[in-house]
Amino acid sequence: MKDITKRFFWVSLYAIAMALLEAVLVVYLRHGLPHANIDKFARVSYLSMESWREAATIIMFIAVGWLAGRQKIDRWAYGLYAFGLWDIWYYIWLKVLIDWPATLLDWDTLFLIPVEWQGPVLSPVLIALLICLSSVLAVVRTTRGERLAISPIHISVILLGGLLALYTFMANALQTALLNQPRPFEVFDWPLFLVAFALMVVPSLMVTWPRARV
Repeated sequence: MKDITKRFFWVSLYAIAMALLEAVLVVYLRHGLPHANIDKFARVSYLSMESWREAATIIMFIAVGWLAGRQKIDRWAYGLYAFGLWDIWYYIWLKVLIDWPATLLDWDTLFLIPVEWQGPVLSPVLIALLICLSSVLAVVRTTRGERLAISPIHISVILLGGLLALYTFMANALQTALLNQPRPFEVFDWPLFLVAFALMVVPSLMVTWPRARV
């Protein structure tokens, strides 16, 4: 357990530092880009670069997970933990730097791949908390020598919940792109998201929650 604590400490330090870097970059962009003399084509290039930056960030978390873990499951767990913690601390650092978001219900652009994701800050934070908790529990169980009994049903339910959550984030952009309708302002399907979140929570904890020792 001592070795696990050290590994999670360094992965946490990495994720929190990455979150600060990301928050500082966003502050620069928010203050500089709207006032810069950038034409339409340059803005398209900017969005493309942002997409590549996001892809690079995901690769960095995969890499740190691979370095921290020893087994395949551990490596995925550490990488996912870093991603979840980074997401949480990103908003914490933004609050420290620019006093935003005012509340967890403030609207944010979450991601740009493959289309723009939008939603209240609380929604990705809830998913990030679940990712962190499940990842820690998974590492604890595998370190004890316990096998994670992941069945096709567990995977299917989690994937279904994930797809529904993705839809709630992408719904506005998809409506604009596919139906050629004006994008509604800050419309988020909370009932569908909560169903999606429950579909992810239950099987994740069923798989990772440590068994009582006899």
